[in-house]
Amino acid sequence: TRWYEVTTDVAVGQMRQIEFLADEEGDWAFHCHKSHHTMNAMGHNVPTLIGVDHRGIAKKINSLIPDYMVMGERGMADMTEMEMPIPDNTAPMMTGEGPFGSVEMGGMFSVLKVRRDQKPGDYSNPGWFKHPEGTVAHEYTGPLAEPARFKSEGGQSMPRIQKPPTPTEVKVRKPSSGHENH
Repeated sequence: TRWYEVTTDVAVGQMRQIEFLADEEGDWAFHCHKSHHTMNAMGHNVPTLIGVDHRGIAKKINSLIPDYMVMGERGMADMTEMEMPIPDNTAPMMTGEGPFGSVEMGGMFSVLKVRRDQKPGDYSNPGWFKHPEGTVAHEYTGPLAEPARFKSEGGQSMPRIQKPPTPTEVKVRKPSSGHENH
């Protein structure tokens, strides 16, 4: 290829020819959601609701619209824990199960499985990649090492050459309204 990339940007309705070099074994995720933005259940210009407590408003909305659910209070991963009916013309988003649990945006990932022992033209599913021993992350439960610390005294790393005749007093005033006073 002319240059190596890990991301190829192709807009909806466009085409771009790419070369894919499949020389590393594994299960590789292709994520494509541009058409999902325009054709399915993913909207634009919507303010983020992460961290907002929806309980009061959700209860009121439920009185008008039974089974209404708020999305995005803690991000989107919560949506993988259940499945609900969707319109017939909508692609499902949260349906993937991988070897380590849910693939949260399963409907928008294609998994390309690269194997050395799979013959050319054999499009059968080889199953999930069997990771070599010691290559999968896990929680460390042993003793923790003492962090490296700088032994010298702290202080100014570069002394000032020109010092002001009198010290400058800096006065800081925090805003008294808005932004929760911070």
